[in-house]
Amino acid sequence: MLAKRRPPVGARPGTLAIPPGSPPPRIHVFEYSSGGVEERSVEDPRELERVGATPDTTWIDIQGMGDEGVLRRVAELFGIHPMALEEAVNIPQRAKSEIYEAHQLLVARAPLLEDGELDFPQVCLIVGRNYLVTFQDRYFGFFDSVRDRIRAGIGPIRSGGPGYLAYALIDSLVDRFYPVVEGLSVQLDELEDLVLGDPDAEDLMRIHRVRRDVASLRRVGWPQRDTLHEVVRSPSPFLDDEVRVYLRDVDDNMGQVMGRVDFCREVAVGLMDIYLSSASHRQNEIMKVLTLMASLFIPLTFIAGIYGMNFEHMPELSRPGGYFTVLGIMAGMAGLMLVYFRRRGWLGRPRRSPRGGIFRRPEGR
Repeated sequence: MLAKRRPPVGARPGTLAIPPGSPPPRIHVFEYSSGGVEERSVEDPRELERVGATPDTTWIDIQGMGDEGVLRRVAELFGIHPMALEEAVNIPQRAKSEIYEAHQLLVARAPLLEDGELDFPQVCLIVGRNYLVTFQDRYFGFFDSVRDRIRAGIGPIRSGGPGYLAYALIDSLVDRFYPVVEGLSVQLDELEDLVLGDPDAEDLMRIHRVRRDVASLRRVGWPQRDTLHEVVRSPSPFLDDEVRVYLRDVDDNMGQVMGRVDFCREVAVGLMDIYLSSASHRQNEIMKVLTLMASLFIPLTFIAGIYGMNFEHMPELSRPGGYFTVLGIMAGMAGLMLVYFRRRGWLGRPRRSPRGGIFRRPEGR
């Protein structure tokens, strides 16, 4: 899930390691301004040559990386630095922000739950002066709501330029963290009830899976939070002050998410400790019962062993009631031992005083 696909050892900078199984690039273009929007799919990268010739904002969304030639042609048309293209294609990368001469690189990731497994696909944003290029390994549906806002002209998105569009896309990615974290919180609440009751091995496996997912969220989320801090604080020719005000809100949201993730981590660690303590307590209870049973039968076994010896002349052997007398003595000893164990608090649940201390009943009550 988090293994990085690397180019061969010793390869020159800018070498691309195409993700295996990635589909051929699908290029979708939005050209819009405050007056309207034009949307189309592009089959040949040469159709993008006229993009950027107008002051309108252009969003080129590339889904799939299965054709290196197409990717390099797009990079050539928009002056994308070879190192920036490498960051976009050689996935996954840590969240980061890099400013180049012609554009700014932003790398972000979002959680995606598929078939019960949590993954963190990467999205790379190349922000130019009047265009924005996004690279995705395949279609994830992360930006459908942003596309609908552009089509409907909701809010300032058509007039905000590529910087505002970059904010909207990053905000959409951060919003993806909320349902995942809430789902983990619900699972932890359920596990807490189970662990405080009668936990079993399946509960332990569930706790382990939740801890693994929380650890993955922290490994991805904290670099992304640090990157947002850097973007908000650092001036950029491609993200003006007004856009950074919006990004400050995204930064706050990411901070809330990571605070919740850290809380989930503490709860998961606590549940693991409770489970281990509960398992140890249950084992101790079993050992206590077995020890009490063994202690109960030790004197009885001693008496039975004495009268089981094959001597001809032994006291009480010839008496008619000797057998029942010995059984009565053994039963009496067993009863006295049970009463003793009970009074010592070794058998059953000890009583507690109103102050919470354990006490024994006074004699005669």
